[in-house]
Amino acid sequence: MNFTETCNRIFVESILEYHKTDNVDTPIQNPYPLKSIEYYLYLKNWIDTVQWHFEDIIRDPNIDPVEALTLKRRIDKSNQDRTDLVELIDSYFLDKYKDVTIQAGAVINTESPAWAIDRLSILALKIYHMRQEVERTDTTPEHHAQCETKLNILLEQQKDLSTAIEQLIEDIEAGRKYMKVYKQMKMYNDPALNPVLYGKK
Repeated sequence: MNFTETCNRIFVESILEYHKTDNVDTPIQNPYPLKSIEYYLYLKNWIDTVQWHFEDIIRDPNIDPVEALTLKRRIDKSNQDRTDLVELIDSYFLDKYKDVTIQAGAVINTESPAWAIDRLSILALKIYHMRQEVERTDTTPEHHAQCETKLNILLEQQKDLSTAIEQLIEDIEAGRKYMKVYKQMKMYNDPALNPVLYGKK
């Protein structure tokens, strides 16, 4: 099993486990050894899955404004956790390939492996929820056909993205491409950088 096959399997595992309760407050039960790459992949998708449902809830037109603000803060925290975890997964790749000899003419990729894996995790969620729409029995034939078309596109996208990630990892391993990781310098969460938080007049 190659790396993206492992990713996709773990993402499905996480999504199915979450939907046993379908509750954003369900505690995570990560089945993988602490600090293993599998552990981080499962945690990554769990965060994405919970946030997916946060985003559904906050779009309720009848949501109480106080509850909406509380939920917005949880979404902000989730986004920061997601970003931190992507950087941690990239650190795994940096460490794994730290002794690779970079070839002359090697190039940098437009995104790091972990940010591509981030997109793969979101794709797994899109596929799960679009498949639910396809399997609904209370919709029109038009809705069913539209969702089936979208599901097929998502499945093709998953296959293509998985292939691209495998190629990127192979290129890094062979020294044809190299990694650089830039920490996400988010300013709005930082009391020293957000003017509202540091009291700029």
